[in-house]
Amino acid sequence: MSQKNLRSKEPAKRTFGTQTKKPLIDPRYKNFVYTTLFIVAILVFFIVNNSQSEPEQGPYPPNYNPTTMSVEDVLKGKSAPNFELSTTEGKKLKLSNYKGKVVLVDFWATWCPPCRRGIPDLVSLKSQYKNKGLEIIGVSLDQDNTIDAVKPFIKDYKINYPVVYGNMDVVVAYGNIESIPTSFIIDKEGKIAARYVGLVEKEVYQKQIQKLL
Repeated sequence: MSQKNLRSKEPAKRTFGTQTKKPLIDPRYKNFVYTTLFIVAILVFFIVNNSQSEPEQGPYPPNYNPTTMSVEDVLKGKSAPNFELSTTEGKKLKLSNYKGKVVLVDFWATWCPPCRRGIPDLVSLKSQYKNKGLEIIGVSLDQDNTIDAVKPFIKDYKINYPVVYGNMDVVVAYGNIESIPTSFIIDKEGKIAARYVGLVEKEVYQKQIQKLL
């Protein structure tokens, strides 16, 4: 075998460390990639931040004016301010007609997440104590942009107690409701026995109601 053929059968020599390492991100697209990553990070933060549990209190009701009357002014005499408001069925409801019964007055709105969470408990309480002297009145603070949602909401949630349309007079009379839901429990004598701001556990209501019944 010739020397030429022997050389042709020798394995090719490999060289190491001579290749240039490519950058992870092409310099031409570096700004675009970094900008995209930044936007994604912001979106992830926003989603996580807004997926947390709902706040216990809803936002301020429309036309809230904290200087008119304080909660302390309302609660000093312990008498629940009377009101006469229109129900969703077009009737008039007067609080004074409920004297002799324990009344839970709930200020709420369809657009308030903690209000919506608490409605099923109120429906359950009404069913449980309706024959024992408990009445519940829902005072809707929905305004022009959401007021049409009240009746469908009542149907969807199977609300079994009267709902009236609130106004600024009743908001002021009950201590300038600062946030919703806000609820009051009124005893058989028409006196305010308890006031709750924010979402309330059913058991808390039950304890107070049973004591008054």
